[in-house]
Amino acid sequence: MSSANQPGLPFETPIYELEDRLRGLLQADASSPEAGDEIRRVRRELAETTKRIYANLTPWQTVQVSREKNRPYTADYLSLVFDEFVELHGDRHFGDDRAMLCGFAKIDQYKVVVVGHQKGRTYKERAACNFGCAHPEGYRKALSKMRLAAKYGLPVICFIDTPGAYPGVGAEERGQAMVIAQNMFEMSRLRTPIICVVIGEGGSGGALGIGVGDRVAMLEHAYYSVISPEGCAGILWKSHQYAELAAKALRFTSKDLLGFGIVDSVIDEPLGGAHRDPHRMAARLKQYLAKTLRELTRIPVDHLLPNRYEKFRRMGVFMDSAFPTEPETAGSAGGSGAGSDSATATPGDAGGTGESNGASSAKGPKANPKSKSSHASRNGSQSNNGSQSNNGSH
Repeated sequence: MSSANQPGLPFETPIYELEDRLRGLLQADASSPEAGDEIRRVRRELAETTKRIYANLTPWQTVQVSREKNRPYTADYLSLVFDEFVELHGDRHFGDDRAMLCGFAKIDQYKVVVVGHQKGRTYKERAACNFGCAHPEGYRKALSKMRLAAKYGLPVICFIDTPGAYPGVGAEERGQAMVIAQNMFEMSRLRTPIICVVIGEGGSGGALGIGVGDRVAMLEHAYYSVISPEGCAGILWKSHQYAELAAKALRFTSKDLLGFGIVDSVIDEPLGGAHRDPHRMAARLKQYLAKTLRELTRIPVDHLLPNRYEKFRRMGVFMDSAFPTEPETAGSAGGSGAGSDSATATPGDAGGTGESNGASSAKGPKANPKSKSSHASRNGSQSNNGSQSNNGSH
């Protein structure tokens, strides 16, 4: 099996084997009818195998696909999707962060400003881009260019692809958390259309720093989460070896988030993922962006802002449950059996020891005053300053 161009995803081993087999058949003499039939059969099998594997990806496998080394990055989409791009540098405070690409661009008839994370392809590029983890100056640069877009009435397109904001001491000293919060606040009221697309990893506040928009979409095999799987596993189980379990628990795949209403659209990837056909993926992304730009540019800004606000306010599920006004009662196993509150019944009631042990818990229903009087009468030594009082163990 050839390994020169393998992305290194272990679950894709059957695909690699069929691709190598097909490559060998194509390089050999295919003039005979038998060879042609074999090539067609292997191609069908390859398509069916790829479709079956990618239709049943686990959450952790989705993370692996989103990190695939040949997957298109922001810089790739800038050359494949947009007709022109002029990069803008610097945050006017500290420096220029290469992990955040910003600039003017043109897609069809629309002039826009593009902001996006950049990981880098080679090791040298990745080191310069901090592997896609932006510093505070990167988010300040992004906000500065988005304000420039609003000034000139240009829509903003954000490409999200980061495991998280840079967690170093220097970044924290320069206000990492504050600048991300400021970006989210300012983007919520920016007077221009904003489209956000998660093209790979969407991890933690690093993603949210450029993730507030009128439309939020993600590619089929991307993920969008409050934390990376490794970070979650490190916090909960003190080991990254539980990252696969954390990925399953976080529910961050495109299918999950579309059902939760976190994202508005899921952009289908080519068979086998965006890394297998970047040009087709770019064409689908361009089609989505052009369609969404046509939709948003027709909406007045005065309507756009309240819609954007309500979009994020509607996220999440809230459950309200009121305490019953009259809790259920049950007779004690011992004593007078005078209808004491089941929430205040304790093992001490059955034995007649007279200790309530703070049984009227904050988690249970409110105590019935009659039950309190009955309970106190059985325990003559209990005063108003005891465990049933407002100063007790409630």
